Amino acid sequence: KAMRQPLALVLFMVVIGCTTAVSAIQVLELQWEDLVGTFEFEDPFEKLTSEQVFDLGTFVRVRTLKESDPASVTQSMEDESREAESRLEAGGVDVDYLISIAPEVKKKRIKQATAVVPELDGQRVKLPGFLLPLEFDDKKVTEFLLVPWFGACIHTPPPPPNQIVFVTMKKGYDSLEQFAPIWVWGEMQVKSAQKSLYLVDGESGIDTGYTLVAEKVTPYKPPADN
Repeated sequence: KAMRQPLALVLFMVVIGCTTAVSAIQVLELQWEDLVGTFEFEDPFEKLTSEQVFDLGTFVRVRTLKESDPASVTQSMEDESREAESRLEAGGVDVDYLISIAPEVKKKRIKQATAVVPELDGQRVKLPGFLLPLEFDDKKVTEFLLVPWFGACIHTPPPPPNQIVFVTMKKGYDSLEQFAPIWVWGEMQVKSAQKSLYLVDGESGIDTGYTLVAEKVTPYKPPADN
């Protein structure tokens, strides 16, 4: 059974187009993990032990309460906070520094979790997934979300944006079924969007990391077991 080439290698070969075999590659068959980009940064919180994380949370919780509602802070809470702070300092943890950089670290963690793959922009690709209809023309769906698992965005929380693809298709696809398993062929664009998904209990805004201009959509059939 042939081994699937790493995405980075295939992209490099397509871009340089230096061999006859490479020039024949027209469509990249992607899996969802291929849409996850990289964003590396040094996260100081990852160096903390589980006990230190707990102590830091205790200290921050009491400190926040003292600022917002001092009357709610009991003596036992004060004692617990001081003990947690002492243990952190004894372990070499700079509590004030970690508190000061926490908002920036949070932003970087979100960026890391939602990073896309710039090299996919403009590539002709093929990707399997589940269809969530957004816009219709008669009995055909012309805009939809492609998601990696059944129930995503409705029965389960939305995946990160780099795991949701907004798909447009001028001629439409003849299926209005939610979560229909499909293959989508077309041009991938590294372009974010926010789309409104109408649910039984209201409307939900869904962030997407990619847009795919579909040329063809077909039902997905899992490969037969050998």
